[in-house]
Amino acid sequence: VQLQASGGGLVQAGGSLRLSCAASGCTFNPYSMGWFRQAPGKEREFVAGIRWSGGGTLYYADSVKGRFTISRDNAKNTVYLQMNTLKPEDTAVYFCALRELGSTSYNYWGQGTLVTVSS
Repeated sequence: VQLQASGGGLVQAGGSLRLSCAASGCTFNPYSMGWFRQAPGKEREFVAGIRWSGGGTLYYADSVKGRFTISRDNAKNTVYLQMNTLKPEDTAVYFCALRELGSTSYNYWGQGTLVTVSS
């Protein structure tokens, strides 16, 4: 499975960006997909996740609840992260990830896309 993330860029505080992550490769049937981020000098942290089957349960880090929305397009094997009311502390490299059925953790990762929020 290959994950291709896009949509990062430079935005002023209070602005919005939408990240996309398209999956390709072998039979696509993940348990879930998600977004993580890593700010300079910090460890990578979970941002948001979505179950791919069933009702598509959503998960968010407390720091982004109410501002970020994760969604999916099953037909395009793509997951999105709509980021609104961005803050300088949201500045990071954002990675999309996929957790296969039967896996206990995310086991495929995209290359990352940089989001910079200026104050």
